[in-house]
Amino acid sequence: MSYLRAELPPITITARDLDRLSATANYNMTRFPDVAEFLMREITRANIVPEQRVLHGVVRMGSKVLYRDEATGNQRAVVLVYPHEADIGLGRISVLTAVGAALIGLSVRQSIEFEIPSGHCRLTVLQVENSGYQA
Repeated sequence: MSYLRAELPPITITARDLDRLSATANYNMTRFPDVAEFLMREITRANIVPEQRVLHGVVRMGSKVLYRDEATGNQRAVVLVYPHEADIGLGRISVLTAVGAALIGLSVRQSIEFEIPSGHCRLTVLQVENSGYQA
């Protein structure tokens, strides 16, 4: 997977999420190399803030996210979770998917474009609800 534009939207994650996401990406580097590398690129370029900082409107682990697929115009609401918590039937998508890795750290109204094996993808974050998620 790769980005379609050199100019990427700025993203923000907490120090706690950085630690867990790095471990998740590293652990899965041999099983799912493309998406693990994509996730690692995303967290490497992120602005890191302390856990105590309130991030309104920023996609974090456990966030309920409403996003739009710009190719189809379809909107989808998902909760971003770690791989062991994923359940597509409940709308819980793993951060170790292309969409999950692309969403982490984005803010409302930001878009990101990237390539996936099946083609081009551009997502725009429409709404973010953060809970007290502590998986």
